[in-house]
Amino acid sequence: MDKSQELLKQLTEAHGVPGYETPVRALVLSYLEPLGTVEADKIGSLICQQGTNGPRVMLAGHMDEIGFMVHHISDDGFLRFHPLGGWWDQVLLGQRVIVKTRQGDLPGVIGAKPPHMVPPDERKKVFEKKDMYIDIGATTKEEVEEAGVRLGDPVVPDAAFTVLASGKTYMSKAFDDRVGVALMIEALQHFSTAPHDNTLYGVATVMEEVGTRGAKTSAEVVNPDVAIVLESDICGDVPGFKPEESAVKLGGGPSMLLLDARMIPNLKLRDLLIDTAQELDIPLQFSTMIGGATDGSQIHLHRSGVPTVVLNVPARHIHSHSAIIHREDYDRALRLLIAVIEKLDAETVAGLAP
Repeated sequence: MDKSQELLKQLTEAHGVPGYETPVRALVLSYLEPLGTVEADKIGSLICQQGTNGPRVMLAGHMDEIGFMVHHISDDGFLRFHPLGGWWDQVLLGQRVIVKTRQGDLPGVIGAKPPHMVPPDERKKVFEKKDMYIDIGATTKEEVEEAGVRLGDPVVPDAAFTVLASGKTYMSKAFDDRVGVALMIEALQHFSTAPHDNTLYGVATVMEEVGTRGAKTSAEVVNPDVAIVLESDICGDVPGFKPEESAVKLGGGPSMLLLDARMIPNLKLRDLLIDTAQELDIPLQFSTMIGGATDGSQIHLHRSGVPTVVLNVPARHIHSHSAIIHREDYDRALRLLIAVIEKLDAETVAGLAP
């Protein structure tokens, strides 16, 4: 593995659902500590400051992943769960999970009543999360409790980082948004030895998947002059998509959000990314997302407003156990990010205001 692949593997395989980011936070901290001055907000987001002169440039990627929380243990030893983040019911049944307890990790599987026992007229209906359970192989509530499970314990998807057949595509859980955290870390690594005309803040936010909460608190710490949110995007190149719904393709280059449910990007910053991509001959794709939002929704409203844009690495099958990204999209996103940061001097940032 090269450096970027190893970073992506470590980040995606680390555990950290919303509100329970401790394991992944420790990993991110180990990468950030050599790169600048690190502090945290009071709900757990990590903030690495690099440099002390020039405009305050915030690079934000969220380190939480979607998962679950145990909220009930039945007398016969099954765990009922609440989702932490947005799960589509269709992708859950039969998937392996890990229950993180005070006594260690416990493997389990998400189950429901088998189709053999479901009336024929109901077999085509989608099972809802409320009808599912986690089975850790116990037969009584006492066995579950003896194994260390308590109400409130987090549950994470059980999925490993895998290099696929082409060698250029990777499959793993949590690319949303460990891919953005990886871009942030690699950008700070680059500028740790390269001069730049700004003060960089690399931020790994918490609890994005349950309401972009860490973006709000970390922006209070950074007080940015400009922000680039680093995210995964939804690929529209799989069966079932219409071209007008999404033209984003795996391997087609990084993408930029033109609109989401809670933010329209700063137009001058948007154009700076477009122009820089053209100068570097980097294909840049465009997307809209009217049914969701990113950390940019909080950051761009900080104080009197922050010019903000969202740069993405496209991914297939996000919010599941097995998303897929293309390495060339990641590498091009990193090149574009570095080039744009190099242009964000005081005069340029001052000129971003409408």
